[in-house]
Amino acid sequence: MTDLDPTLDARYLEIFPSFLRTLGDDAAALGAVVSSDAPEPVRRYVVAGLNYIFKSLDLIPDGIDDLGFLDDAFVLRVAAALAAEESPEAASNEPLARFVHDAAQVRAFLGDVYPRLEAYVKNLRTGAARGRTVDDVLGNAETQRTFVHEVSAWAKDYQVPSFARDVKTLIKLRAFLSAKLG
Repeated sequence: MTDLDPTLDARYLEIFPSFLRTLGDDAAALGAVVSSDAPEPVRRYVVAGLNYIFKSLDLIPDGIDDLGFLDDAFVLRVAAALAAEESPEAASNEPLARFVHDAAQVRAFLGDVYPRLEAYVKNLRTGAARGRTVDDVLGNAETQRTFVHEVSAWAKDYQVPSFARDVKTLIKLRAFLSAKLG
């Protein structure tokens, strides 16, 4: 999909910068879910998504202009959508409800690449970042407190990156994710 619908281009050129503007707050809001009484499958996906922000080798390196944090924003939204599928009653609560809506925007943008991103996010439940797996975070109260604290610190320190509102940025984003996700 190298030729995007011009009508959709304008929408994504507004939506994706908003994802970047709220990424710190989004991470903090999801961090609160980790310590909540949300069902375990919800917390498992949320931890997997949040753990992704700490990965040193993510899909798009954070230093890449315009795109470096969009994969993080996408992963958080897809993880929340998967959590909502596991536990539909949790989907009506914020922040999951908003992220489920946002994940639909990501799905529409990525088209046939989205199932590969979704599979990638599902696999994050078994991976590790900073030497911690999802099981480590959910299975140990002290590890969970440390994790939530680190998410909170990351959220406070997050600096909103630039985003060039140019169709070429969208084409580059989709191509990058398509190539990285195989």
